[in-house]
Amino acid sequence: QVQLVESGGGLVQAGGSLRLSCAASGRTVTNYAMAWFRQAPGKEREFVAAISWGGSSTLYADSVKGRFAISRDNAKNTVYLQMNSLKPEDTAVYYCAADRRGTLISYARGSQAGKYEYWGQGTQVTVSS
Repeated sequence: QVQLVESGGGLVQAGGSLRLSCAASGRTVTNYAMAWFRQAPGKEREFVAAISWGGSSTLYADSVKGRFAISRDNAKNTVYLQMNSLKPEDTAVYYCAADRRGTLISYARGSQAGKYEYWGQGTQVTVSS
């Protein structure tokens, strides 16, 4: 089993930055694809970004492209989401997810929540205007 714990959320003004971390335990996730999703109040969970096991492939939702960056440190069993130029519409609970199938074949597949087997509890990000 893989346990995922997110951290780094908080309250920030529009235009600011935050870096989220997702620490994995229970098993190394070196060979896992990792992703970030988010869910705003009253909305469905949506894909934010994903990274392949080696970090060579990344995917981003159009809404965050150019502002967010996903990265991983396999030595630390940790994945990060650097969020810059934050907007009020980025306000949501952000979830980390892991899939033992470590490759990202396509955006259609890599952005699907059903692909990911393990999920964290989420961290709240609030962007004030």
